[in-house]
Order: sequence, then C-alpha cells, then structure tokens
Amino acid sequence: MIALQKVGVSFGTGATRIDAVRDVSFVVDAGESFGLVGESGSGKSTVLRAIAGLIAHARGDIALAGKPVGRRRSKADRKLVQMVFQDPYGSLHPEHTVDQILVDPIAIHRLGDAGRRVARALAEVGLGPEHRFRYPHQLSGGQRQRVAIARALILEPRILLLDEPTSALDVSVQAEILNLLTRLRREHGLTMLMVSHDLAVIAHLCERIAVMSHGAIVEQTTAERLATSTVDHPYTQELLRSNKGFRREEGEGLCPSTPAKADPLQSIT
Repeated sequence: MIALQKVGVSFGTGATRIDAVRDVSFVVDAGESFGLVGESGSGKSTVLRAIAGLIAHARGDIALAGKPVGRRRSKADRKLVQMVFQDPYGSLHPEHTVDQILVDPIAIHRLGDAGRRVARALAEVGLGPEHRFRYPHQLSGGQRQRVAIARALILEPRILLLDEPTSALDVSVQAEILNLLTRLRREHGLTMLMVSHDLAVIAHLCERIAVMSHGAIVEQTTAERLATSTVDHPYTQELLRSNKGFRREEGEGLCPSTPAKADPLQSIT
C-alpha cells in the first residue's frame, strides 16, 4: 500500500544544506500498521510529510496503493491518504466550529450528503451531536484529537498517516486514542504509518518498526524482536537502553479495552 525507494529531502543549498531524509526505503502492506521511531530531529515526520505530498521537493520514488505519485497530487491521491498531526489544537482552525472543520473536506471533494457524513464521523470517534458546533478551544485535548481523526476519516481514505498523535496528551487520554485507532484500523481496514519517539506507543499499535537516525533508516525490526532485545544496530540498542523499564504489557495496560495480544512485548530493557 505504501512503497518508498531512496526517498530524500534536503533543505537549503551549499554550505547551509541540511539532508533531513537520506535514501529512505521501506514497504507497508495493505492493512498493516508500520512504525517509524527515533529521537527528535531524526527525520520521521519529514518522511510522513513527503508521503502526504506536503513536501513537493522530495526526491526518490513514492508509490501509494501500487501507483507511483509525483510532486503534483490529484484529488484522488489526496483522498487516498490522510494525515493526523501531533498538535490537535494547532491543526484545527481556531475560528471554525467542528462542523465547519469536517464539512470543508467534503465540499472540496464534492462528496455531498455532508450532514450525514459529519454525524457518522463524529460517532465513529466517540463524539456526540453536542460537540458538533463547538470551537476547538471549547474542547479538551483528547476531544480535539478525535476531531482531527474524524476529519482524516471523513474522506474514507485507505492510508492513515499518524504524526505522534498522542504525544501532546496525558497518559489516560493517550490510552483512549490508541484504543480508538486500533478499533478504526480493524473496522475500516486501514493501512497505518505511525511516527513516535515512544516505544510503548509504537509497539502497541505497530507490528513492524523502522528505526531512524540522522535522516536514515538504520534498522527494520519487529515488536517481537524488540521484546527480546534482539536488535543489531548500536543506535537501536541505545534506544532500548534509554527506554529501560518499558514493557509492552504496560503499554497495553494503558489501554485496558484492547484485547491482550499473544506474546506481548516483554521487558524491553
């Protein structure tokens, strides 16, 4: 569903040039949840923006649903892949109601039946009619992120890009959002690509994980391999050490409504 081949992104020229992403390649199958993990500044979010078409000067080859996409994206390309950003307040127009925020993409893509679509999208993310005509500042952080997820889902995409969607939320609300994303992925057959610096969050939602450092992927692994610390690259080993004491069952403990997985991530140290 997602295929990247030697994708690169640079900013500036000459002596001031910064290679934010360097020759990144990976494949995500349909229905899979794939994670990108690494410290701040490693290039994770830049990769997501390149996939979404928000960085027009990205180099390399990007294919979505088996179709190569270029710098100019069609409406169909935009509808296929949607993105949920890290800051749920900054990504919502402060002077628009929830209704306006959700109606805009429907109008842009000329889908029609806006009232029914908005009501259904709100219900799917656990919000009621009472939230529909509120402004972002009248919502809690978790409610704002639910609106952002509803906005992404209202176009019925097949791919959902998640840029640290829980990092601005407290732990209990993180659990609710992770449970929500797990359910939506199952019900809609979504392919998810998630960025995070938090191993507990990534391991809860993703089966396969790519580790990024200084703009490059240094290792691709699985949650199960992380569980047993059977990783190869020194940087991945350092990430595990920096997350000493993290256990995947603790991450699942934060999400009590999610059924426990067989062989959960144990003692990542």
